[in-house]
Amino acid sequence: MRFAPEVTTPNREAAMDADLIFSGGAVFSAGAGPATSVAVRDGRIVAVGDDLRELAGRRTEIVDLAGRMLLPGFQDAHVHAVMGGVELNQCDLTGTTDLDEYLRRVAVFAAAHPDDEWIVGGGWSLESFPGGVPGRELLDRVVPDRPVYLINRDHHGAWVNSRALEIAGLTADSPDPAHGRIDRAPDGSPAGGLQEGAMEMVGELLPEVTTADRIAGLRRAQAMLHSLGVTAWQDAMVCATNGYPDVADAYLAAAGEGWLTATVVGALWWDRERGAEQIPELLEKRQRFSVGRLRCDSVKLMLDGVAENFTAAMTEPYRDGCGCVTTNRGLSFIDPAELPGYVTELDAHGFQAHFHALGDRAVRDGLDAVAAARAANGFRDTRPHLAHLQVVHPDDVPRFRRLGATANLQALWAAHEPQMDELTIPFLSAETAARQYPYGDLWRSGAHLAAGSDWPVSSPDPMQAIHVAVNRVHPGEDHPVFLPEQRLGLATALTAYTAGSAFVNRLDDTGTIRPGNRADLVLLDRDPFLGAPEEIASTRVLGTWVDGVRVFGG
Repeated sequence: MRFAPEVTTPNREAAMDADLIFSGGAVFSAGAGPATSVAVRDGRIVAVGDDLRELAGRRTEIVDLAGRMLLPGFQDAHVHAVMGGVELNQCDLTGTTDLDEYLRRVAVFAAAHPDDEWIVGGGWSLESFPGGVPGRELLDRVVPDRPVYLINRDHHGAWVNSRALEIAGLTADSPDPAHGRIDRAPDGSPAGGLQEGAMEMVGELLPEVTTADRIAGLRRAQAMLHSLGVTAWQDAMVCATNGYPDVADAYLAAAGEGWLTATVVGALWWDRERGAEQIPELLEKRQRFSVGRLRCDSVKLMLDGVAENFTAAMTEPYRDGCGCVTTNRGLSFIDPAELPGYVTELDAHGFQAHFHALGDRAVRDGLDAVAAARAANGFRDTRPHLAHLQVVHPDDVPRFRRLGATANLQALWAAHEPQMDELTIPFLSAETAARQYPYGDLWRSGAHLAAGSDWPVSSPDPMQAIHVAVNRVHPGEDHPVFLPEQRLGLATALTAYTAGSAFVNRLDDTGTIRPGNRADLVLLDRDPFLGAPEEIASTRVLGTWVDGVRVFGG
């Protein structure tokens, strides 16, 4: 989707006195011409131009941009906000890949929480362990007497100690579940890593996370996301099953009590162990969980896993450690033969399809399902989108535009790092490895782009992700540029995180700065277009407004 430029001048009769005027800086909005000032009244933008002083009255608040940039509030099109907020209160292993540091943090947390029945947390990285497989005996050294359950940073695997395995009854004789894998020691006993569906074999035994815990997590998450300029998001897992936590109660409380200041779209979870018989239940949930600033009219369909543990669904088989072709092409969590029928029925009911699709086979399955829905129902305004898109086959790149399917980018992943260089590229064919995160190809094909963080899998900071989308290098790293032809321009990346995600979220009066739109705005500490691309990640948010009300900043 392209955005046509719009030139706006103040209309004194329409605007009257503004409540709020931003002036003296750069105003960025997708497709719009240059402007330096924005006026707001009653929570809506009433004028955009270069000199709006005539709209100021005695009670108007003037915000001096001082040459800095004002842009539409960021929108995260794929995030797990409640989960992220809950994890902020658990054993946190993020921000390092050092094994000794992991163990130090676990020991410190355990000592600080002597009454906790389980030690729960996460954020560790696969590259910290040989072959990406963590060992139970390492955790046994620091917590031998209580069970430990630590989710990895991509949330597709868990690291557990011997006590946790003992409580779960997992031994060398325990079979792998249909949609997962127990990592094994040479003698067949569980090594300490649980992949995908195997996580549930221990995870189902964890102490219950209470509604109060989830509500507190949402409060923490909302404050953090507002501090990063995020004014709306799509939570990619609401009313979850299959061993994942259900966070719907927290959102319902926040929306019902009136303290949800963000606008939230909830993607209702598709239970992958069931079929179309769950659709009436989804219809009931859509109605029950659409309250105030919460609207649950999207459905999350998790099609595959992740490449690092060889569960992302690929068209070509994975390689082994010696570079030889294996028989493994990853997992399809939803039967590809049944998927088109499910999506067609969801589309007929007005649901948006939100796909988790990392491997190129999963991407193709998702696009095939969208094509089936379009053929049966016509081009309904349901705005389907596919998230993650680690590998996209070249034949499928142009299908996004043809089918009206949005490419939902998690750009922080599109760079060289140990997890990519040691646990992914060596196990893919050269052709497949060269097709990773093809953002440039998707943009050039005319695909609509949206963006999200997948927090707590990765940082929720939009400027960090925008930095990688533009540079294809992590901030502060001197690695080679990862597939440089797939870089995006700064304006394109900003548009994906504003207008692009607003389109996916069906929030059509947000995402751009134009009269009549909601005054969801973010003020940066600089104009990032004036600095070097390598400095984008150092950009900070000074203020965030929702409906013209400041929700972050002094």
